[in-house]
Amino acid sequence: MTSTPADRPSAPADLIITGCTVLVHDDQERIGFAEDAAIVVRDGAVVSVTPASDARDLPALERIDARGQVALPGLINCHTHSPMVALRGIAEDLPVGEWFNDHVWPIESNLTARDVELGARLACAEMIRAGVTCFADHYFSMEAVASAVADCGLRAHLGEAFFSSQGAQGRRTSLEFALRHRGTAGGRITTALAPHAPYTVGDTDLAATAELAREHGLPVHIHAAENLEQTETSLARYGRTPVEILETAGLLDTDLLIAHGTGILERDLTVLERADGRVAVATAPRGYLKFAWPTTTPVRALGAIGVPVGLATDGAASNNSLDVWESMALTSLAQKSAEGDPRWLTSRQALHHATLQSARAVGLGDRIGRIAPGHRADIVLVDLTGPHTQPVHDLAATLVHSVRASDVSTTIVDGCVLMRDRELLTVDVSATVGELTRRLPALVDRGHGGRIQEYDT
Repeated sequence: MTSTPADRPSAPADLIITGCTVLVHDDQERIGFAEDAAIVVRDGAVVSVTPASDARDLPALERIDARGQVALPGLINCHTHSPMVALRGIAEDLPVGEWFNDHVWPIESNLTARDVELGARLACAEMIRAGVTCFADHYFSMEAVASAVADCGLRAHLGEAFFSSQGAQGRRTSLEFALRHRGTAGGRITTALAPHAPYTVGDTDLAATAELAREHGLPVHIHAAENLEQTETSLARYGRTPVEILETAGLLDTDLLIAHGTGILERDLTVLERADGRVAVATAPRGYLKFAWPTTTPVRALGAIGVPVGLATDGAASNNSLDVWESMALTSLAQKSAEGDPRWLTSRQALHHATLQSARAVGLGDRIGRIAPGHRADIVLVDLTGPHTQPVHDLAATLVHSVRASDVSTTIVDGCVLMRDRELLTVDVSATVGELTRRLPALVDRGHGGRIQEYDT
């Protein structure tokens, strides 16, 4: 608990959530649970976490009775392509090269800004319903995604993707978007430069991106060492791993978010350690299993050198959902298998990755990722009354391995309620799906024979 009666402000709170069990962190960042607690919110931030009895008589503009529920920091999807919900299930049971070249990249050459906006709105609805309050997006037509985020109330870290095949204009567009939208939507939108990957963006463009990032104080979000085959191909062609290519380009001297990293080798760990805490990795294990990749993100080894690993889903075209609860459970299970150690990754460790480590991965560790005074009030309430979550012997294990996305009852961002008692308040799903469905025939047409890029790695 973090308040006393003397701390109580005289003005009414904007929101008090009361009677719940609250996931909290101690001063060593260990996960704990405060029972029968209240969360007091003012001006979009948490003022205090206090015993429910102490908050009973506090004035508030709005109260939520959360008895029997668990309050968690909102989940963070550290790497996705939100508009790709429009391609959910479009290319199944395929190796990654065929998936890209014969299906996804031909279809993406048809994308319009309206397709992107509708996909992003549907994705935002899915994430709000699943308790995701912040997502890191890496895609095209980001102006449309920013519009969807501003309207729906979520928090997002957005980057306009580009390839070297676009010439210098691709890099300029990414920079212009990042500068124009940094801090918009009441501060809920942060931005990054977003080169696609070392195999689609050349050394010169990567170095120029690093220079722009340093000049403008921008982070960088990139795919790298996505799988072991990419790393082996890079070594055969260039004598360097993808991580070593990033170092040569100067990108490890920026605040860098690497997507996937299942192809990170032991030699790369020394390189990443030299980055002195400026690099993070996002892991999305469902896609790795689906593509039958032989390795997963080396979470334990990265943690040993101080690299935070956040949880992600990747896009719904490969992952089929934007369910970070599933990513949390699969990360724990995949790590146990990869390490041959059932004591790793524990449920509490998985919750740490889902909260503070994910917040750090997207550069927001000082603002979100915990329910504590001064942090933004990004909070989700989880209902544990379902038969699949009872009885509760170990609350951390229940949250990681038993809870489903549908157990989220309420989602709050910046103190604003986006979903209450499972009623979505900020997105018209029916209208969004209706318009998107009408546009799908033109979007998924591959008869033109073109593609936006070539997957050759």
